[in-house]
Amino acid sequence: MLTRRHIRIKVMQSLFAMKQKQSDQLDVELKYLKESMNQVRVLFIANLDLLVALRKHAEYILNANKKKQLATEAEKNPNSKFVNNGLLKLLENNLELTEEVEDLKINYWDLDDDYIKILYNEIVESDLYEVYMNEESTSFKKDRNFILDIYKEIIAPNDKLYDYYEDKKLSWVDDIPLVNTSICAFIKRLKASNDETLRLPALVKDNEDILYAQDLFRKTKLHENKFSAEIEGKTPNWDKERIAVMDQIMIQLGICEFLKFPSIPVKVTINEYLEIAKEYSTPKSSIFINGILDKLSKEYSEAGTLNKMGRGLM
Repeated sequence: MLTRRHIRIKVMQSLFAMKQKQSDQLDVELKYLKESMNQVRVLFIANLDLLVALRKHAEYILNANKKKQLATEAEKNPNSKFVNNGLLKLLENNLELTEEVEDLKINYWDLDDDYIKILYNEIVESDLYEVYMNEESTSFKKDRNFILDIYKEIIAPNDKLYDYYEDKKLSWVDDIPLVNTSICAFIKRLKASNDETLRLPALVKDNEDILYAQDLFRKTKLHENKFSAEIEGKTPNWDKERIAVMDQIMIQLGICEFLKFPSIPVKVTINEYLEIAKEYSTPKSSIFINGILDKLSKEYSEAGTLNKMGRGLM
């Protein structure tokens, strides 16, 4: 779920927050970084639970309409296709999802069910819903494709839901696109043969990614002064104060990967921080960062201090 780029962003944000707070408590800030990463998993589980909550709300509406004193024929004999959606039922019965919702105390959709009502009404009023409900044939594949479509077109881009998540946890603003992509990828992989024991995607591919995040954070911070001196030496026409703080941090992270992470290729490091700069810094930052990192990488290579091996030589 967490990509290396997103891990880099998390580390960058943690270093920025540490600088803003003028904190020197490395262990405390490292715990904040770990929590920030774990919150990606919480958001992922919350979104899956949202789908389950939508099915439950639809079932509640269906049963409430049946009990009306003057129920119409359509209300007495409703179309229960959405309520019986195979993918939604698979999620609702999933043991790991149920356990994580309980362990993480995710009760958002019980406490703030207005968002479920808003999303449900948008779904019911959509053309996607009308086509799906009126189609005579049924299959797990069609159920899955319908949920995938409403997630991409109605749930993911919903401004009210975005604002809700932003109010819940500010760090989620950067996590929402990643989580939405992960949810869609997960839905696409689901099959009719899956049962309640289906495993959910892990936060990271393996423990190596966790160690990478911790090492990148710790090594960049511990060598901050040395890396800052390297930057100053390559920017004779720039005062230190004129370089954006975020740019300084990204260049320091790049230098750290050059010198302290032998398995990461130089091109990968430079390209990653250029892409991050386009989203998180000033319009000209990517050009500036590219120039500094490219110059430093060549100097390190000539000096023999660019210690790369294995994949890092690519």
